[in-house]
Amino acid sequence: MAGHSKWANIKHRKGAQDMKRGKAFSKVVKDIMVAARMGGSDVDANPRLRLAVAKAKAVSLPRENLDRAIKKGAGELEGANYEEVMYEAYGPAGVGILVECLTDNRNRTASEVRWVFSKRGFSLGASGSAAHTFNRRGEVIVNGEGIDEDTVMLAALEHGGDDVIPTTDEDDNPMFQVICEVGELETLREGIEGEGLTVDNYGLTWLPTIGMPVEGDDATRLLALIEALEELDDARCVYSNYDISDEEMERIAGD
Repeated sequence: MAGHSKWANIKHRKGAQDMKRGKAFSKVVKDIMVAARMGGSDVDANPRLRLAVAKAKAVSLPRENLDRAIKKGAGELEGANYEEVMYEAYGPAGVGILVECLTDNRNRTASEVRWVFSKRGFSLGASGSAAHTFNRRGEVIVNGEGIDEDTVMLAALEHGGDDVIPTTDEDDNPMFQVICEVGELETLREGIEGEGLTVDNYGLTWLPTIGMPVEGDDATRLLALIEALEELDDARCVYSNYDISDEEMERIAGD
């Protein structure tokens, strides 16, 4: 949702989202290993691995670390076996929260996620308890520098996209989030690139079917909870269906 982008930008400007290099490396290495395990070690033939490698290069992961992660994921070297898991819960004001993780130890990860919620008076729900308020979709993030929404919309509709949402990156540069069905993701990405547009990111996401209005103390507590979840080593993405106004976001950021 737009609120997520707004809050990410505010945190970035205030320096609250800065990660230590080692933690950034850990996250991209896990992504690479899972991608290689699922689709093989050939970057050209494995789109998910290609994206993971691009993200690794963006945080300056050393080449030897990158190559080792690919080989470990593909089983060519011995190493940890990471898998994807998701945890669901409801937070302040009844907001649904999904926590996607990559882990080599389900018990450890579940314990850490549960602790973050319980510390704030909430508990994990059963599988499907919150996910039913979200839809699994594909997304392609298009660099918006020098192009308008109509240009992106025409390219999206031509190649399987359903919707285009104007947004910005953490440095307030213009971007467009193009949404599609899961099975259309690769077709959409290839089509948009074929139209001469620049794809900065793509993958699967969870989009809420309805936004939950949140304000005041509930908004403050909710964003603190989400930040704590995002800081977990095994957390890959945190999704929620909150609807917080820009004014409320600025107020919280200024506290």
